[in-house]
Amino acid sequence: MSFDNVIFEFDRALRTVFANSRSQRPVPGNDVPEAVMSAEEKAHACGLMRVNHCGEICAQALYQGQVLTSRDAAVRDALRGAADEETEHLAWTEQRIAELNGRKSLLNPFLYLGALTLGVVAGVLGDKWNLGFLAETERQVEAHLDSHLVSLPEQDLRSRHIVDQMRLDEISHAETAVRLGAAELPPIAVKAMKLSARLMTETTYRI
Repeated sequence: MSFDNVIFEFDRALRTVFANSRSQRPVPGNDVPEAVMSAEEKAHACGLMRVNHCGEICAQALYQGQVLTSRDAAVRDALRGAADEETEHLAWTEQRIAELNGRKSLLNPFLYLGALTLGVVAGVLGDKWNLGFLAETERQVEAHLDSHLVSLPEQDLRSRHIVDQMRLDEISHAETAVRLGAAELPPIAVKAMKLSARLMTETTYRI
């Protein structure tokens, strides 16, 4: 990868963590009236959307790390395409958090660095493992979003529309990775990823 590309990825990292994101697509559910929710329901919805936003921060970092070390141009293009959609997810969740009078996680910069390191390692291992890591990440995110659709207040349709579209996008990313030759990760790696995701979810829901 050229020095110019490294600078581009560094700039993208700074914008991911510290700047407001923008979406090319309309925000899902933006035309749905705001639901009437209790203070507890609103706080719970905000916590879930904060978790989702942090997950997208981590996804950006993973993709950027993988792009930096991938050897295959087609794989890099697929990773960049997925990262662009994840940027839209960042914008959607940011907006929803603001609508719920909440804040983004204070842990975002630290989790970004950790995810970036994992992405670099995945890329170094080779493209089939790089893609395997991407596919498994997206499968776990899909399951995570499914659980949020169950947990969100039933009347909070604005949040539900966002989470549902994010879920569809993650499914597409996983399918792309498999189509490009993703390897199945060893069970111990899958378990470690699930444990890390659980820790991230439990902390960013509150912090």
